[in-house]
Amino acid sequence: MSLHITVPTARLAENLGPLPEGVTLTIWDLKTPPPAGRLDIVVPPYMGGTSALSALEGVDVGLVQGQSIGYDGVAQKLPAGIPFANAASVHETSTAELAVALMLAAQRQLPRFVLAQERGEWSPVFATSLADRRVLLVGFGGVGTAIARRLAPFEVELSAVARTARTERIDGVGDVTVHAVDELPALLPDAEIVVLSLPGGAETEHLFDAEMLGHLAPGALLVNVGRGPLVDTDALVTALTAGRIRAALDVVEPEPLPAGHPLWTAPNLLLSPHVGGASTAMNPRIARLIRTQIDRMLAGEPPVNVVLPAS
Repeated sequence: MSLHITVPTARLAENLGPLPEGVTLTIWDLKTPPPAGRLDIVVPPYMGGTSALSALEGVDVGLVQGQSIGYDGVAQKLPAGIPFANAASVHETSTAELAVALMLAAQRQLPRFVLAQERGEWSPVFATSLADRRVLLVGFGGVGTAIARRLAPFEVELSAVARTARTERIDGVGDVTVHAVDELPALLPDAEIVVLSLPGGAETEHLFDAEMLGHLAPGALLVNVGRGPLVDTDALVTALTAGRIRAALDVVEPEPLPAGHPLWTAPNLLLSPHVGGASTAMNPRIARLIRTQIDRMLAGEPPVNVVLPAS
């Protein structure tokens, strides 16, 4: 059996290493005409948006393998009849790392020290620990559980929210009480740190609007490593400016954040530019996932991670 695979960069091609006999690999970033009429696996550019998928119109494609966990807007751009797999298992580790880093930076006031260093000032402060805090994870899929594992050594009091209520046993953590989403208004007043890792989409858009933000305890820290539209930006700016809450965001709405936007100067806010998955941890993991898809296709087995079946 022969397969034709495309990846968007020479680096990803190199990371894949030697491929099985019969597999042809082409570097294609979807900005030029397709290299063939039949492509078995197409890997689009990372963080390139969904518009590039229009390049697949009229091409016989076996599978599009995305490089992100989220797939907002893909269904609207992907030509009919092409299945799409997301990159679950690729970004959870790196995103969880950043979530913990944002919590620590905000709690221990690291931005204050960076600014003081630039001014040449010795500026100690008695900060709030991460230890002993009540942390509520809103979203308990791959990223949420990865965050829970990394928080275990920090001695926090952990609970979670997901679509369905349950008790879930996590290796290295123990039993975690998972509440249903409709319990959020009752849970938020008791949480000192709230971490969002939910997917995007109509069901979660502006879940944290002015009313939901109003349920947060005074001084609570809101961390978002999920999707920007989970939070109503205008409502968040109002809450930050009033000094009611703090926030540490890796994702915002809109992205990229335009010059002059109120979030740039909002108080009590730490921003990172959507880099949760953008670390060296990504490279071997996306290569491993693509290799898995190749091996399964060669064996006549269905691909993993298919979130949009062929329509």
